[in-house]
Parts: sequence; structure tokens; C-alpha cells
Amino acid sequence: MISKGIISSPVGPLLLESSSIGLRSLRILSHSEENAVAYGYDQALVDIVKQLEAYFNHDLKDFKISFDLEEHPDFYKNVWRVLRTIPYGKTRTYTEIAQFLRNPKWARAVGNASAHNPIAIIIPCHRVIGKNGQLTGYAYGTSVKRTLLKLENPNNFADQGDLFDLNSGVNKNNVSDHY
Repeated sequence: MISKGIISSPVGPLLLESSSIGLRSLRILSHSEENAVAYGYDQALVDIVKQLEAYFNHDLKDFKISFDLEEHPDFYKNVWRVLRTIPYGKTRTYTEIAQFLRNPKWARAVGNASAHNPIAIIIPCHRVIGKNGQLTGYAYGTSVKRTLLKLENPNNFADQGDLFDLNSGVNKNNVSDHY
């Protein structure tokens, strides 16, 4: 049985879909979709909703959720597994993730897998940036990406015109090589 729901969040309405195996989809609805939503969710989603609420209230840094991702390619699932290891409030580059997967030439493939991430926020593709420190490619737009990064690390991201030093290309939020 498929459970569904729509909840509000600081980045807009979130559409959730779960099977008996786990969460299948978490999508941030677009402005055009926002007007036609009916908020509410099935009982099976209560734990996921509570975790999301805690995340948005700065009370949760690591989600404990099962996933149902069987329909997706193994490479995508491997990339998403690595994305889940990026610490709350930190970022990594597509190149760093490709290097972790043992092929530095896979940066574009990592970007493609991130673009097909069916579970926004919980599989944190918003924490992946370009090697020049730019907020590149996010399915829901860079303003949503910036909002999520600010939420996770307000000391580094709040009240800045840009998250990164555009002159040096250096990320200001202490990218580490440790996964």
C-alpha cells in the first residue's frame, strides 16, 4: 500500500510518498503546484513528518528513515548513499564525491544522479556544490538550496550576499575530505 501526504515547510509544500518498505519520494512542490494542494498525510507517514519537523526546527541532524529505492539504477543509489554521509551543515563538491567513488571523472555522473534524487532534503543533494564553490544545479532552484544550507549552518550562511568567495573560488564553509 502506498501512503501519501503533503506538509508545509520553510521551502514550500512537501509531497511525500511511502510504501511498506520505506520512503519512495519527497518532492518540494513548485509555486504552480502550491495552489492546488490539500495538506494532510496518511498515518504511516507520522514518523517521517515528525523527523522533518524536527529538522526544520534545528532539532534533528540525522534522519532515521527506511527507503524504497529499488526502481532506481545501482549507480544512483550508490551516489545517494554517499550523499547521506555529508554531515549536517557541511558541503562537498561533485568532484569530491566522484573521487570517493574512486573515479574523479564521474563528477558529471554524480551531478546527474543528484538531479534524479527522489528524496529531497533527507538525501541531501542540496549539500553538493560546484568545485568552484558555486551553488550549481539543484532540481528546486538555487534559492531553495541556499535556504536549506542557511537552515543547517546559519553561522556560515546567514546574511551573506553569496555563500562563497567568488574571487578565489574557495568555499567558505570548511569543506573536509572526510566522509
